[in-house]
Amino acid sequence: MARLNITLPAMGEGIIEATINKWLVTEGSQVMEDDPLVEVATDKVDSEVPAPAAGTIFSIIAKEGSIAKIGDLLAVIENNAAPNKEDLKKVDKEVERIHETITSVKQEKNEIEVLSHDMKSRTPSGKFISPLVRSIAAHEGISYADLDNTTGTGMDGRITKDDILKIIEDRNAAKESIKAAEVLEAVNVVKAPKKETIAVTRSTGDEIIPMDRVRKIIAEHMVLSKRTSPHVTSFIDADVTRLVTWRNANKEKFMASEGQKLTLTPIFIDAVAKALYEFPMVNISVEGNNIIKKKNINIGMATALPDGNLIVPVIKNANEKSLTGLAKAVNDLAERARINKLKPDEITGGTFTITNFGSYNNLAGTPIINQPQAAILGTGVVRKTPVVIETPEGDMIAIRQIMILSLSYDHRVIDGALAGKFLHKVKQILENYSPDLA
Repeated sequence: MARLNITLPAMGEGIIEATINKWLVTEGSQVMEDDPLVEVATDKVDSEVPAPAAGTIFSIIAKEGSIAKIGDLLAVIENNAAPNKEDLKKVDKEVERIHETITSVKQEKNEIEVLSHDMKSRTPSGKFISPLVRSIAAHEGISYADLDNTTGTGMDGRITKDDILKIIEDRNAAKESIKAAEVLEAVNVVKAPKKETIAVTRSTGDEIIPMDRVRKIIAEHMVLSKRTSPHVTSFIDADVTRLVTWRNANKEKFMASEGQKLTLTPIFIDAVAKALYEFPMVNISVEGNNIIKKKNINIGMATALPDGNLIVPVIKNANEKSLTGLAKAVNDLAERARINKLKPDEITGGTFTITNFGSYNNLAGTPIINQPQAAILGTGVVRKTPVVIETPEGDMIAIRQIMILSLSYDHRVIDGALAGKFLHKVKQILENYSPDLA
């Protein structure tokens, strides 16, 4: 009979802890492999931790309402099955890792012995240094001058192991004091703005609705984004008449052949992915004084939830998918988002976001950047509009399908020229859209 530890698994980029919401099993419960054991909540999504194998819940460690960090022990399962080949392979790998650690330690010890052997047995002033003290001094980079300035507590003033450990302790304490002073100075120079509550005049009959956990997270994220990035929004309109005509002519065929709805969203994602590939300096993040140019093009799509909140599922490597692949991914993620079945990894790692104002018949908007990204595209409603068309015979007015695109970008790292070129490229792709259905 083997016992398996159930630990909090990695929950996605940037997530280091989760709240234990609700246990779905009790001690003594029989579970099958992949059965959900416990509901956990992070600042990004709610999720479930599955059983790694069939067995009996031997012990529940983490209590409901507690905070667990990634890797913390949640529960223990008793598994009656004999270990399979995969389990044995894991054990072999662990044994191999232990052997590697032992070898590394031995190698380090040999290196120290070599270093200590090269050191003289006495300081310039004549203080005797034992092989043990010499090895510690060599490993910690303690000089003869430091040893000479130390009053030994051993016989005849010898420097003992405790003496040299005291040198190391004092040196580390001095480093910590300097670091603390630097932090204090930085805090005094730039103090974080206080989180203040603005007083609101209330009238009889006003209803007070406390924010739920997700709404609080969204609010904090939006405020953080506006404080972090100087937002600029550029607008452009696009004539998507041919695109709309093509989509209307093919949506029923697409449903019949692929079993998927063909909405405008995967088309927008396809166009943006192509534009990001051509203008990679829009597909970036800022880290301190560094610009991180992302290798992958991972596009998030803002999705409204039934409770009025918002979540942003991410389509990874969107530029590598065909329109069919994008349509399947969009429909799947949107559906599972609305029933709270997204996995943590499916809402992290985004490098650019699209939000669709047109879903609610809005012309345009000025979206807030989804940090730590550097830009976000808003798509307005597609509507019939009278526009001026240039023809060889002269200008004429025609009814066309027009939409407005709005790009909000971090003006620290994206200038108006780059933003304008990128936005114009998206417009060109949409106006001359040629889908890859492979």
